Amino acid sequence: MTQLPIREELRGLHPYGAPQIDVPVRLNTNENPFQPPRDFIEDLGTAVVDVAKTLNRYPDREATKLREALGLYLSREAGVPTIHADAIWVGNGSNEVMMHVLQAFGGPGRRALTFVPTYSMYQEYARNTFTEFVTMERDADFTINAERASREVSALNPDVTFLASPNNPTGTALDLAVVEALLQATTGMVVVDEAYAEFRRPGVPSAVSLVQDNPRLIVTRTMSKAFGFAGARVGYLTAHAGVVDALRIVRLPYHLSSLTQAVALAALQHATELKTQVKLIREERDALVTWFDAQGYETTSSDANFVMFGKFADRHAQWQALVDEGVLVREVGPEGFLRVSIGTQAEIEVFKAALAKVGWR
Repeated sequence: MTQLPIREELRGLHPYGAPQIDVPVRLNTNENPFQPPRDFIEDLGTAVVDVAKTLNRYPDREATKLREALGLYLSREAGVPTIHADAIWVGNGSNEVMMHVLQAFGGPGRRALTFVPTYSMYQEYARNTFTEFVTMERDADFTINAERASREVSALNPDVTFLASPNNPTGTALDLAVVEALLQATTGMVVVDEAYAEFRRPGVPSAVSLVQDNPRLIVTRTMSKAFGFAGARVGYLTAHAGVVDALRIVRLPYHLSSLTQAVALAALQHATELKTQVKLIREERDALVTWFDAQGYETTSSDANFVMFGKFADRHAQWQALVDEGVLVREVGPEGFLRVSIGTQAEIEVFKAALAKVGWR
């Protein structure tokens, strides 16, 4: 690659991605550990067969039926009035949706900001859209102080501010007062990334409740996690219709295939039964946090389907020791910490046994 006329800022860089290692227990990518229910799989198969008859035609480039269905689902999940299709946008995973956001509201001469530690892809979205990228530190407990953040953001006035809630890799949920404060502090767009929102604890509100009164607020979601739909690549957002119209300008023609739209619609018909899986994951997460505390590990109060734990003097050695025992977790986030995705009860028991065996590194 060094001999190619590649952009200078890309030289020496490596593609994003978690290690893909063939071990018995993989708890590193925050997937839903449960396979889709049998009737869910059957409905997906039927949807694929039906749409296969029309694959000689381009898909609905506006994904109208899917946006309508996502609006109904999201309004129920977040407990807000019905969200109409013109306030929903959908893409190939929330990654593409966020790229659309920066293509429309970022770009050369513009600035994106986020609070670290957080999802590392925000920086890559900015790089790939030629948007300046700026970070600010979270507090010691990985939360964001509304007053301090408002002062700092007001001084910078970024064009796009990314806020993850629950935050990856810490699992911490965001106080909605922070979102409201930052909307006041900047004239730019504020994006709340709620990829893990379905796993939040009872009583923790969604930023979706703020969208109606805030035309510069965007809330993103994904079907990869709670729906166990990571392989289908479906992400979406809700915002005012004018925001969605701006994103429609920058999206590629026919960016969402007929197959993707069909299987996503089929999956949404099973949203209620998938809540059972989400409930089990929440319970396993909370039990794991309790176990970590009893063993003397430092953790955060997670509202996601993963837990960050530590601290280790040499976290890479700790990670490798677990891999050697057949358990893959993620080496990511603040120094000294690892992150474990919530798997099945059996997988978590294997993880705990491996961690107890290898001890502290």
